[in-house]
Amino acid sequence: MMDMLFEAIRGPWPWYVAGPLVGLTVPLLLFFGNKRFGLSSNLRHMCAVVPAARRNAFFAYDWRREGGWNLLVFLGIAVGGFVGGVLLANPAPLVVAEPTTAALAAAGLTVDGALAPAALFSWSSLFTLPGFVVMVLGGFLIGFGARWAGGCTSGHAIMGLSELQWPSLLAVVGFFVGGLLATHLVLPLVLGL
Repeated sequence: MMDMLFEAIRGPWPWYVAGPLVGLTVPLLLFFGNKRFGLSSNLRHMCAVVPAARRNAFFAYDWRREGGWNLLVFLGIAVGGFVGGVLLANPAPLVVAEPTTAALAAAGLTVDGALAPAALFSWSSLFTLPGFVVMVLGGFLIGFGARWAGGCTSGHAIMGLSELQWPSLLAVVGFFVGGLLATHLVLPLVLGL
């Protein structure tokens, strides 16, 4: 019986199931009394847990009241990722559309069955110039951008847009424009290093 259930939920869920589930996030948060949702603030909450970090005024706040529930969301994402990626892993090889495979090949990347090209996202590629630029410099820029924008994509796109916040609309447009520019202009330059 459990095998049949696991087989039924393996693989990507269709948009008409996953989309409404994401859309239910905000009404559920409002129902349970939480007003904010976002994941980039979790690093601050994790640092505020450490007593030595509270000497800094930025971390001197009641993390249990302000971010305790959000840390549970973070833990749920980690557990859900393990369940989905390990326990319910789809044994079939990754299927990538031919145009995408051709575009990646033109950029010097091969589709090797993983969700992300190992030539850019692996421990061995971390010590190459393109891998370092993508993982370390790119990661720093994402963290800086989330802090500068006052939140991450999940906070602005899910929570901020549902509250009709003008700054969230600007941030989401900026995220998408930045992603397109990085994909079509920056990534080809990085791969050419």
